[in-house]
Amino acid sequence: MSNNPSISNDPMYQLLREGKVDEFNTKKQAGEYCNLKSCDFRSLDLRGIDAVGLDFRGAYFRMTDLRGIDFRGSLLDGSSINGAKISGTYFPLDISAQEILLSLEHGTRIRVLREKNKTA
Repeated sequence: MSNNPSISNDPMYQLLREGKVDEFNTKKQAGEYCNLKSCDFRSLDLRGIDAVGLDFRGAYFRMTDLRGIDFRGSLLDGSSINGAKISGTYFPLDISAQEILLSLEHGTRIRVLREKNKTA
């Protein structure tokens, strides 16, 4: 995972950059693949995105409008939400409130809690 967010040429990512969240959702639900790892979402409005099953590891959400998004079925390890709008946003249960606050206020990368001594 890259530490530097990138502006990808992925067509699905480009839809989000252009503010076409509804079109993105339609294509995603039709099974279109998208690679959003380590992408730069800085200052975008992502409200309404269907985030279930998306891999946002290493993504950069500085000043992004994430209000009302349900990330519970998404991967957010290593992402940063500095200054983002998060009212009404659901985060995965394996991310602590403290991690969310640190990332929101200081831009730290989100660390996902890992269960220790997990039995098979």
